Amino acid sequence: MFLVTGASGNVGAEVVRALAREGEPVRALSRTAPAALPPGVTVVSGDLNRPESLRDALVGVRGVFLLPGYQDMPGLLAEVERAGAERVVLLSGTSAASGDRSNAISRYMIDSEDAVHAAGVSWTVVRPSGFMSNALQWAPQIRDGDVVRVPFAGVPVAVIDPYDIAAVVAVALRSPDHAGRVHVVTGPQPLLPAERVAILGDVLGRALRFEAQPDEQARAEMSAAMPAEYVDAFFNFYVDGALDESTVLPTVLDVTGRAPRTFREWTVAHADLFR
Repeated sequence: MFLVTGASGNVGAEVVRALAREGEPVRALSRTAPAALPPGVTVVSGDLNRPESLRDALVGVRGVFLLPGYQDMPGLLAEVERAGAERVVLLSGTSAASGDRSNAISRYMIDSEDAVHAAGVSWTVVRPSGFMSNALQWAPQIRDGDVVRVPFAGVPVAVIDPYDIAAVVAVALRSPDHAGRVHVVTGPQPLLPAERVAILGDVLGRALRFEAQPDEQARAEMSAAMPAEYVDAFFNFYVDGALDESTVLPTVLDVTGRAPRTFREWTVAHADLFR
């Protein structure tokens, strides 16, 4: 039995499906019930900011997939250990490698990793590059017209399909061979935003036109949607150049035995979400 937190999210939902494909029983912890559940999956409740609320969900669990950034990660991990789980796989991010706690995003990743390292349960950390699914932020623009305005236009990222992140997570959950390891996972090629928009247009049969959003406009829009410290963190990554996610790594192939999916493959699979 495995417990998957964030089971309705981009990665969590894929982890649920990956484990279910292997015939594993899964408990899906989610604030909102996933639309469709594979056989062998049950939805459970609990508040990750109140670790004691997870005790029932953790009974008989062999492994746990955790997202980072919860208020009491040490308490959460103590409950996992108390339940007798064999291992934890933590989703983190590539910026955690910097050790820079002045960056708000890096800080919660680093703190979560530190909590996992200090816990009394076997752990694996998975640090993905930017998600291919982040392109879904462009869907309203694409449904409304042919112009796609995107910030940080000069930043190439080896974006990865959450399907591939989940495949690595599922292997690490089921095997002790990945204990104590940090897996940095990337997609198969670095792409600029304009290149991703061009692929989207080709798959959708649309003449999409890319426009680079000026930094000041991007900051204003982001500031309306998230706390200032997170806006500053993104600008530190992509304007100041503190984060480079353009390097392609063979981790997905090494762990799963198959190459990661391309952005074109991701787009074909999710094209209806842009229509």
